[in-house]
Amino acid sequence: MKKIIEFTALILAALVMGVFWGTWFTLTRSIHDFSAAEFIHIGKTIIANVAIPMSVIMPATLFLMLVSLRQVRRVDRVSFYFYSLSFLLMVTTVIITVAVEVPIDNKIKRWTEATIPSNWESLRHTWAQFHTMRTFTSIASVGFFAWGFFKQIK
Repeated sequence: MKKIIEFTALILAALVMGVFWGTWFTLTRSIHDFSAAEFIHIGKTIIANVAIPMSVIMPATLFLMLVSLRQVRRVDRVSFYFYSLSFLLMVTTVIITVAVEVPIDNKIKRWTEATIPSNWESLRHTWAQFHTMRTFTSIASVGFFAWGFFKQIK
């Protein structure tokens, strides 16, 4: 059961990372090329697609990471440290998401081409910067969790 929980935590963390990596790789690197109308349309579409699933996947990931930490703490000290670092990085990812990205997303959901604020490019820039940060904290989180997981396989 221990390995199933740890493997599930790894898969969920990879799903979180995948959502952020996919968005960063396909959108964020060229986000400054989009017109206001394109930005609003793409933003609303992505928000509608990911908001609910990620509100389940991210807490489930953190929960299973914590369970994994508890299970491994007396069994494998090195894996415990990798899992701890992974957990802290995923918590950082969630904090960036909830404190910065979601509030901007909530604004974007209300925008139209006619009502877009004059500082929309600044908000877009902030969103892109923090999205890049959470993308790479999630990648590092998955990397450390995987390292701890595979280190235990003998």
